Amino acid sequence: MQPTGSPAWRVKSITSVMAAGRGEFFRSLWTGLQRQSPPEGRPPPPGRGRGRPGPERAPAGSRGRRRPPRAASSGVTWSFRREREERNCLEMKAPRSREFYLDTLPPEILLKVLSFLDASSLFCISHVCKLFHQLANDDGLWKKIYTSEFGTQTWRPKLAHDAVMEVEERPLGHWKKMYFRTLAGQEVNKWKRELRDIRPHTGLPRQTELVLRTLNVSWELTLCDCWGEEVTLRENQVRFLQSSLIVRWSEGVFPCYHHISSIQVHGVRKETQKIPRVRPSWRSLILKLDMKTEPRSFIVRDKLIKLVHLSPGVIIGSWRGKNTVAFIMVSLHFHKLVEKSLLGSPACLYSEPVENSDPALDPQGHSIHFVLHSTGAVILSEHFSQVHCRTVRLEHELLEMTVIDSTVLQQHKLLSGNIKLPWKSEELEGAVENCCIMTLTVLNRFLTPVWCVSTPIFIRMAKKPLSAVYCGEHFLMHHNGPGGKVKMKLVWVKEQKQFFLISLIIYI
Repeated sequence: MQPTGSPAWRVKSITSVMAAGRGEFFRSLWTGLQRQSPPEGRPPPPGRGRGRPGPERAPAGSRGRRRPPRAASSGVTWSFRREREERNCLEMKAPRSREFYLDTLPPEILLKVLSFLDASSLFCISHVCKLFHQLANDDGLWKKIYTSEFGTQTWRPKLAHDAVMEVEERPLGHWKKMYFRTLAGQEVNKWKRELRDIRPHTGLPRQTELVLRTLNVSWELTLCDCWGEEVTLRENQVRFLQSSLIVRWSEGVFPCYHHISSIQVHGVRKETQKIPRVRPSWRSLILKLDMKTEPRSFIVRDKLIKLVHLSPGVIIGSWRGKNTVAFIMVSLHFHKLVEKSLLGSPACLYSEPVENSDPALDPQGHSIHFVLHSTGAVILSEHFSQVHCRTVRLEHELLEMTVIDSTVLQQHKLLSGNIKLPWKSEELEGAVENCCIMTLTVLNRFLTPVWCVSTPIFIRMAKKPLSAVYCGEHFLMHHNGPGGKVKMKLVWVKEQKQFFLISLIIYI
């Protein structure tokens, strides 16, 4: 270690101070020292004062006091002392170089430390750095976690060649994928077991509402305008009915109706602390509509609002005389609704397995569950079994099912209550007359749904009487969708002030 007064130390100190950005004073001092400092190993040259070299004597009048060294030497010593203090302060303020000391440890020790972590901690620590990412994805750690969590499979003898091939064919991260796949599969299998209880007259699971509420499933509406800006809204009201549910969004900032370019509805599972989540805040796409290509139809209006129907089952309510949206309502059928709300991706819909045969074209043993309802009240709910079917050819080859024949009076159905659709915005509420929601489920002979639809439907007056039996005003209700068509005939009886459904024909 060199002494503090050596020239080499002075050069090093002044270099560090100049690197820290001192001033012209230190720069000129550094230039002078370069001229004065001798090479290493040689004694320093004698002083270059105005007089001759040698020890200086005290001038007259100093009264015997010892004179301090020359001003130049004293200034240099004082400057070095000040530089040392400033350099120490700078070193204390400057951040020290961070060395990752775990790199020096052997991988075996780090793997032993990580083996004490659970699956969630091991998954989180894998995002810290590259070293932890490599160690936390070790197959040995995840195999141990998988075995302790789910146990081993039933042992069976294997040939040595088969065992070697199985080990060689396993990709990296096999046990980690197996763990999360099994964890997700256990939860999916749990609510799938609850959905196995099927109602015979609807062909739908009994526990659909219970499963959706238990899993804390909610629905989000995403609106995209013409400029690419998105608005995401949480539902304000959810109504569960026999075979469908109605979701309404009425609070928040809606884009103008003519500026909406696309509409998306996602099923979102809320955060819970009791149930471990494999994919937190997972969003599953249920439906997506492009406003440029999506067909739309004006339904009805009242004094405050007008309704526009977008298939499938989307209603947009806008204020009359304005271009502002008051609410958006969506009707969702229960068929595969849990799978659609959980097993889809944020950008793709849930796809069902494709069957080879088309059960809709089987003319034997169809049954139908038919419901007319509003947002909270049921107007008509009937189950029809062994429906008469025949094959007809309209635009395509369709299967025609006459559910209610207009000539058979015993089949006519009385509707309970008026046909109207209540609505509610953020500030006001009301009801639109001559409009309701139809939920239809067509089942084959194996009680498997082959066509499911839940959509708004409205009444329009017929141009001529539809039946000579009833004296009253006649009305029509039609639905034409991608899966089929529905035609209904109704009669308004003034004496009873109620509707009669006198004809119902379904084409699939």
